[in-house]
This record gives sequence, structure tokens and C-alpha cells, in this order.
Amino acid sequence: MEFHFGKKYRLLKTDEFSSVFALRCQKSRGCLQVFQAYNTLDFPRLGLVVAKKVAKRANRRNYMKRVLREWFRQHKHELAAVDIIIRVRQPFRHSDYAVVINNLQQLLSAAGVHKTTQ
Repeated sequence: MEFHFGKKYRLLKTDEFSSVFALRCQKSRGCLQVFQAYNTLDFPRLGLVVAKKVAKRANRRNYMKRVLREWFRQHKHELAAVDIIIRVRQPFRHSDYAVVINNLQQLLSAAGVHKTTQ
């Protein structure tokens, strides 16, 4: 099992983000909003959106992205072949880590992107 987060696991281009947003398959919980669309690849891909409105300082936005990327890196083998965009709607800090991860897991379970649910 590989746990790296290479370029093939990332949504990088505007068209890739737009195609996921266009399907409007979304779930929200707490400070996170998850958009998802099935892809034709054999692995999941992740895109992150943390706007300046959410956190003015880059170091706070980077922390939020780092937390979400790390969760994806460790759990990507459990996910089906989907493109996932996680949008942070409200800022969170280290003290909120457990709640944020729990919300993320519940959102992805509700969206049915785990391999075991298909």
C-alpha cells in the first residue's frame, strides 16, 4: 500500500474542478463542504478550496489544507475512484482537529465514496 500524495492524486486544472462543481453532488457538515464526482481512473483525486474570506493569513489556510491532505493521503486506499473537492467554509484550528476529521469522515460516508459501500 502506498501512502504518498503524488500529482496523479490531485485535481490541478480549472477544468477538473469545474467538472466536479458542475455535477452539484455536494454535502455539508460543520465547517466543511464536500463535492464529489466519479472519475474513469482507478484511484481517487483530491482538490481543496480554502478562500481568503475564510482565513486572511496564508499560514492558517495552509494548515487547513495540510490537515485535509494528510487525511486523504492516509485514507485514499479506502476511497472509490472519485474526484473529491473539499471546501472549507469556516476556519478551524488545531483544537478543532478531531471534530473536523470526524465531520469529513461522515461526509464521505454519506456521499458513498468508500469502496466498501459500493
